[in-house]
Amino acid sequence: MSRELSEQEIVRRESLQKLHDLGINPYPAKLFEVNVTAKGIKKNYEARKLDYKNINIAGRLMSRRIMGKAAFAELQDSTGRIQLYFNRDEVCPGEDKTMYNIVFKKLLDIGDFVGIKGHVFTTKVGEISIHVEEFKVLTKTLRPLPLPKLDAEGNIHDAFTDPEKRYRQRYVDLVVNPQVKDTFVKRTKLTNSMREYLNGKGYLEVETPILQPVYGGAAARPFKTHHNTLDMPLYLRIANELYLKRLIIGGFDGVYEFSKDFRNEGMSRFHNPEFTQVELYVAYKDYQWMMNLVEEMVEKIAMDLHGTTEVQVGENIINFQRPWKRFTMYEAIEHFTGIDISKMDELEMADTAKKLGVEVDKSMGRGKLIDEIFGEKCEEQLIQPTFITDYPVEMSPLAKKHRDHEGLAERFEAICNGKEICNAFSELNDPIDQRARFEQQLELGKRGDEEAMVLDEDFLRAIEYGMPPTAGLGIGIDRLCMIMTNSNSIQDVLFFPQMKPENKAPQEEA
Repeated sequence: MSRELSEQEIVRRESLQKLHDLGINPYPAKLFEVNVTAKGIKKNYEARKLDYKNINIAGRLMSRRIMGKAAFAELQDSTGRIQLYFNRDEVCPGEDKTMYNIVFKKLLDIGDFVGIKGHVFTTKVGEISIHVEEFKVLTKTLRPLPLPKLDAEGNIHDAFTDPEKRYRQRYVDLVVNPQVKDTFVKRTKLTNSMREYLNGKGYLEVETPILQPVYGGAAARPFKTHHNTLDMPLYLRIANELYLKRLIIGGFDGVYEFSKDFRNEGMSRFHNPEFTQVELYVAYKDYQWMMNLVEEMVEKIAMDLHGTTEVQVGENIINFQRPWKRFTMYEAIEHFTGIDISKMDELEMADTAKKLGVEVDKSMGRGKLIDEIFGEKCEEQLIQPTFITDYPVEMSPLAKKHRDHEGLAERFEAICNGKEICNAFSELNDPIDQRARFEQQLELGKRGDEEAMVLDEDFLRAIEYGMPPTAGLGIGIDRLCMIMTNSNSIQDVLFFPQMKPENKAPQEEA
């Protein structure tokens, strides 16, 4: 059943038909050559007036004020808005005034795309504007934009601020809230800055499989699918770690990948089931070396995006200037709870977690308990960028055992604004130890831990051929972008975040 059209939509469809009746194609295929932008005109016109005598610009009509034979309108292109001035007798110099009297005044609507030819001038009140000499309909829109409205008291009411609508209809959000574009421009600058840094180090950007026969490289629950031709289950990757390590084994000294990863877990303003991370693996390095790289790279990103290492995030000013503060995992827990858990066994740890108000269950091993205590009692208090180092080995089945401290692993996470932004190891390259760690994960899985790792026989075979000492890193691009753009939710830095199916009224269902 077709949805019921609003009154405005009916009027727009009638205007569409009238354009056809006039012989005007409202969706022309012919190229319209654009040679200027709104931003470029405003920036350069005063200094280069002669360059703007014959201009072509295209975009959406966003406002219109008609005053008989003359009119002012506002055009929005990808760079911003600029005022248009129409004079009927100049737009339609002959006897036929149809383009102005009928098309412009009656058949065009806010949101329609037009192509404009004319010249730039400055109005009497000093506003840089375009004097329209000719215009062309490029696209007729059939739905009205939810633009701000002015009430009787002169107050402006924004019609498109509801987050759920904005995330579902990002295409509308970008039109009526053009400042949203800035976030995504900065996101691209962020990844470009990172690529520039890593390429400058001589590391190779690579691609590895998204569909994997064995998921691994992280503790997470996967999405499962089925390959019909091979008649086998496949999983959307939860991480690309094990494939990148295979490349280090194969002889590359440094590889990285910007990857879309997928985890079939809870959703929140910090979690989306589809997310982006960059993973980097460098041979003959360790986690201490990788900490220095992270500091240097993120400091560069802040400078590239903001021109300073200081970034406003909510009420806080976060400073990414090196060096960052460092705590071991045990030091952080003792610092924020006053309790030294370093010598506790699993039962003592579970009892301590309960006393601290941390929820526990029987599936949790010692490592999981430590992770829960840290997450509940420490993480949100770490606002300035801080490295948490030397995790218990139970928490780190892919990390090398600590060279100096029994029971710990050479691992760090960077925490900023109360959330993890990266995770890194001195990578475990002992195949016998790695098999034992995988087997421990299998036991946790039998106890009900749905995030426990599975055993990957091909990866074990690969490291039996020998993997050099290697440092590995994973950085969550979405979370880092949230911080660098002062965004409150991960949905704000994703063009199209995952959402529940839309609840539609019966008349809106196709």
